[in-house]
Amino acid sequence: MSKIGSQDILYYIDAILKYSNYGKAAKSLYISQPYLTQVIKRVESQLNCELITRNKLPYRLTEQGKIYYQYLTSLENNYAKLLREISDVSDIDKTVIKIGVLPSLGTYLLPLFLPDFLSINPNCRIELTEVLPEKSERLTQNNELDFWIGQNSRNISPNLNSVNWGRHRYRAVIPRCCDLYQKDIAIIPEGTIDISKILCQRLVLTSKGSAIRKQIDQLLNVYKVEPKIIMESTEINTILKLATGNLGLTIIPESVYVKECPSDYNIYPIPIDELSLDYFIAYHNERTLTSMDNDLINAFLTHGQNQFDIGE
Repeated sequence: MSKIGSQDILYYIDAILKYSNYGKAAKSLYISQPYLTQVIKRVESQLNCELITRNKLPYRLTEQGKIYYQYLTSLENNYAKLLREISDVSDIDKTVIKIGVLPSLGTYLLPLFLPDFLSINPNCRIELTEVLPEKSERLTQNNELDFWIGQNSRNISPNLNSVNWGRHRYRAVIPRCCDLYQKDIAIIPEGTIDISKILCQRLVLTSKGSAIRKQIDQLLNVYKVEPKIIMESTEINTILKLATGNLGLTIIPESVYVKECPSDYNIYPIPIDELSLDYFIAYHNERTLTSMDNDLINAFLTHGQNQFDIGE
C-alpha cells in the first residue's frame, strides 16, 4: 500500500469527484496538482486498475473504484471507533466533548468561553480537532465530533442544528498601494466606498474553502468582478500581515484585531448588509443534549452576546 494515509486518499478522491478537475481538487486540498496526480496513479498501479473515469464529465468512480472507496470508508470508520474506545477507557472518570474548529478561528473564539465552561464542569475534557470547515462538518455529521464551531451558519448541512451570535461585520484593510487609500485617515466612514471598487483592488485573501473566501467569492460573482488576487493563505493573521505590509487589500472579520496606523493603511467597516458573518456552534440534529452540552452552548452564547453589540 501507499505510504499516504488511507484517510488522505479518501479526501483526495472526494475532491476529484467534487470538482472533476485535478487542478481545482488539488487547490482545495492545499497540495500541488502533480502530487495529487502522482498519488492517484500510484494507488491505481498498486491495485492494477483504474479508480476514476476521466474520459467524460463529471468524473465517476469505476466499479473497482467503488470497492476501493468503500474499503477506505470502512478503515476510517473503524479507526474513529478505535479512538473513541481508547478515549473512553483513558477518561473513565471524565466526560470527553469533541469539538472541531478552524485553527485561526479557534485562537479567537475558544478562549472567550471555554475557561468559564470548564470551571463549572471540572470533570469534562475538551478534545480539539483543528481542521478545515468541510472536514469538521463531515465529522460532525458522522458523529465523530460532538460540536463544530464555525462561521456563516446558513451554509451548513440541514442534518446539523446550530446556535449563533448574530450578524457581525467585516472590515477592509486598505494599504498605501491601493488607489482607495486615504492619507492619514485611520478609519474611513462606513458607506463611503462602493463595494465593487474594493473588490477591484489588488487582493490578499484567505484560501479557497474557507468560510470567509466563500462569501467574498459570492460577492465577486454578484458584482461580476474578475479579481486581482496577489496572494492567498490559510491563515487569517498571515493575510492581515501581508495587507498591513502594503502587499494588497484584504477583508477580515471585525473579530480580528487591527491596530490603527493611518500612515500605512486605512480601516474601512463594510456595511453589514453588504457582507456579514455569524459565529455558530453546531451539533447533529439527532444528538440528545446533556446538561453539560447545554452548559457549553450557553457559555458560547453568553460570551458572544457580551463580545459584540451588532444584531440582526
